Amino acid sequence: MNTKQKNNIMSWVWTAILIIIGIVCVYPFLFMLSSSFKVSGDVLSKPLQLIPDTITFSNFKDLFGDPYYDFGKWYMNTIVMTAVTIGLKVFVVSITAYAFSKINFKGRDAIFLVLLTTLMIPGDIMLIPRYIIFKQLHILDTMWSLALPATFDIYFVFMMRQAFIGIPDSISEAAKIDGCGHFIIYSRIILPLAKPSIVTMILFTFVWSWNDYMGPYIFISSLEKQMLSVGIKLFTEGTVTDPALQMAAATVVLIPVLVLFFFSQKYFVEGVNSSAVKG
Repeated sequence: MNTKQKNNIMSWVWTAILIIIGIVCVYPFLFMLSSSFKVSGDVLSKPLQLIPDTITFSNFKDLFGDPYYDFGKWYMNTIVMTAVTIGLKVFVVSITAYAFSKINFKGRDAIFLVLLTTLMIPGDIMLIPRYIIFKQLHILDTMWSLALPATFDIYFVFMMRQAFIGIPDSISEAAKIDGCGHFIIYSRIILPLAKPSIVTMILFTFVWSWNDYMGPYIFISSLEKQMLSVGIKLFTEGTVTDPALQMAAATVVLIPVLVLFFFSQKYFVEGVNSSAVKG
């Protein structure tokens, strides 16, 4: 057997291994999607059957028609909270990154280094201080207790700063000569040129806010103000659990994440690559 034949065999072996790994990784998603269209009794009794004997849409109807668990209200709460979080974070993070990358002021690098050290602080130890502060500010049991802590993120400040540094200063200088101020340069020149990094930040922020469980569980106490992540968990707390209903809920929650990633994956890859190689 020559070297070429050995390479072909190894190529087929690795291809088969990767296919098996891919099937194992994607099976939980297929199981969730299939189970959401099954009757409840078939979910656990026929877990390997991806095509249901009887396809039913009653799970989705029951999901939004439950008189006690207002799934539709939770869905809207999560959409509003996520949209507010993204809007605030994009503005605060990007304008902070612009200051640290395009404006020369005394102590700029030292202040940025201090901010970077906050990445070493575990987020969990801040839960009690946040709870006390939010109570004093009277924003407990509101979406602001979830949106405000996520507004400033030093990780994304660093990422956006790297992207802004990669934009030639000559562009900003030319705009200044034409009479543009910092805000005009930031909003009309720098931000459009850093679109991949901004889309990357939006995608990550959406996923983190949409799937956040700890924040809503601790800071939101009213059932009607709750978010989806905690709301789905409530379906398992009754005396009788309905796995088909849970899978339908998980499917509905996952759809926006898949849609967003599908339409933004190009910018996502570009943003990660650009921020990783520039410094």
